Amino acid sequence: MIAYLEQQHFLQQEVVEKEEEILTPQSMNIQGTIDYRSPTTLYAATDFGGLNSSQPYAVVKPSNTHDIATVIKFASNSQTLTVAARGNGHSINGQAMAHNGIVIDMKKDYDEKDGNNGVLMDNGGITVVDVSGGELWEDVLKRCVMKMGLAPRSWTDYLGLTVGGTLSNGGVSGQTFRFGPQTENVTELEVVTGNGDVVCCSRDQNSQLFFGVLGGLGQFGIITRARVIVQPAPDMVRWIRVVYSEFSEFTRDAEWLITREEGESFDYVEGFVFVNSDDPVNGWPSVVLDPNQVYDPTLSRNSVLYCIEVALHYSKGNCSSTVDSKVEKLLGRLRFMEDTLFQMDVGYMDFLLRVKQAEKEAKANGIWDAPHPWLNLFVSKSSIADFDRSIFKKILKDGIGGPMLVYPILRSKWDERTSVVLPDGDIFYIVALLRFTNPYQKNSPSVRDLVLQNHEILQICARNGLDFKLYLPHYNTEEGWKQHFGDRWSWFVELKSRYDPMAILAPGQKIFERQ
Repeated sequence: MIAYLEQQHFLQQEVVEKEEEILTPQSMNIQGTIDYRSPTTLYAATDFGGLNSSQPYAVVKPSNTHDIATVIKFASNSQTLTVAARGNGHSINGQAMAHNGIVIDMKKDYDEKDGNNGVLMDNGGITVVDVSGGELWEDVLKRCVMKMGLAPRSWTDYLGLTVGGTLSNGGVSGQTFRFGPQTENVTELEVVTGNGDVVCCSRDQNSQLFFGVLGGLGQFGIITRARVIVQPAPDMVRWIRVVYSEFSEFTRDAEWLITREEGESFDYVEGFVFVNSDDPVNGWPSVVLDPNQVYDPTLSRNSVLYCIEVALHYSKGNCSSTVDSKVEKLLGRLRFMEDTLFQMDVGYMDFLLRVKQAEKEAKANGIWDAPHPWLNLFVSKSSIADFDRSIFKKILKDGIGGPMLVYPILRSKWDERTSVVLPDGDIFYIVALLRFTNPYQKNSPSVRDLVLQNHEILQICARNGLDFKLYLPHYNTEEGWKQHFGDRWSWFVELKSRYDPMAILAPGQKIFERQ
């Protein structure tokens, strides 16, 4: 068996070497660059999760959509090559990797002089803007707000992600309850399929591909352009946090906030769990918004507490008393703990880029480059109390070394024709366990232990019959993927056979084998 495996490895390497001899920008007629050497290939062999490493055969930096289509067609004519689109490399389990394949570096450097994607159009009464699939959302924000006074409606908390990357997964944040995920806020896409075809698609044109690609984990095509819905950007944000000792009161208030009509609630609603300790990451110091604010730890004896985080948008022309009055009215309906109200006013862009400061600090102390065994779930409203009892209050009662997000989302804001799979019920919760391992901290849990704890959480959820689905899913077996998609599996397979029949795209997802 060992001799056989060595022989197969040799044959595979021989094929790669032969392909390398002809894979050049000139022979492929592309304007971009091709790199076979480290550190480029080593960089593309890792991701933010730091849990997997898979060396690609080459990394292509395309200059245009034609380059991407050409690379895919070349791979389809090879014996073994696969193709993975890599945005900012923020995947957790190697989803943007291609072992001995080709990684396409989609990230587009922001240029303030570049006006190609800044043209506004009126699409059926909706204002939209074209953006590159490789553009970072933070650059979309800066360009739209500073040049046009407009902004996309739906965001992610961390904006250092590419447009194509989040649209291939969902794109969830505190605006999702109002406008849906980012997949609901695009009207048109340009996609390069696994056949190498460049296709423009929308809800009315090539709709099967349009909905399949949204949340499709890169399985049917690479998003090269997106027409994103925008609206007037506010100037300021009233940023607020309130604390709860009881999970039932926390969920009741959070659900009340997201079910109000537009104009009758806040513009952003999220929430998180924290431990009743002085841990700066997971404890009560993480709740205050300003260093001058003080949290009184004696307010509750519970080991686990909950925080609702909200924001109200307003313009500089608004009277401060009007903002105060609306905030007071909304907060007056909530049942948070007395003396646990924290608020401050910040600029709109500062609020949306709030995680950028945390990124800078994490990079400065080396934590950003350490492994991140994150776990993201969608948990139905019917199961969230059981999740709290068995997971938050038991398994995670001492924290996880990073944020533990939990907040409700309305199912009605999601078009179920996309590839995203949701749990049952009109309301479900996003649960994001965003672990940051600290290699410099003594007695810090090993990465292996944290990964095992993630598996334990999933096993407990399954054993207790909780209704949940993985968000940013990752499975190593076809059976796992079949269970994830459920009765939509056959539909997913059908789309794969139509748009990527040789299973060239996104091999790191481990859904289909190269044909």
